[in-house]
Amino acid sequence: MDADLARCLRDELGHAPDGGVGGPWPKSWNVRGPVWLWQGSDGAPAKGSWYFLTIDGETANAIRANAVNAAAWGSVYVEVTIGATTWRTSLFPSKQVGGWLLPLKAAVRKAEKIADGSVVEAVLALPI
Repeated sequence: MDADLARCLRDELGHAPDGGVGGPWPKSWNVRGPVWLWQGSDGAPAKGSWYFLTIDGETANAIRANAVNAAAWGSVYVEVTIGATTWRTSLFPSKQVGGWLLPLKAAVRKAEKIADGSVVEAVLALPI
């Protein structure tokens, strides 16, 4: 796991989960929302800060109810598609939003021209 993402997740969760993904992806949801940059406890983004899309509300509840292959510390493996880019990652639980945080790695942001504040549409798929 990337050290900066681990630090960010440690701040949010109190620890940094790790894990991989695999398997077929039968359940999916469309989500839309603004991308935001992680802010440290001082309110400023650290060098290499991660960008996230928040998954909350009914979609967060549906993911929670359907996540049969949960990973360590409550994270959930997903396959994500934004635009023409598809990748596998994990959603991380967020107590603050009562849902999930989807990390958007630099390669995805670059490929899809995503910046802080961009509103994106994503398709999230869960494994069996």
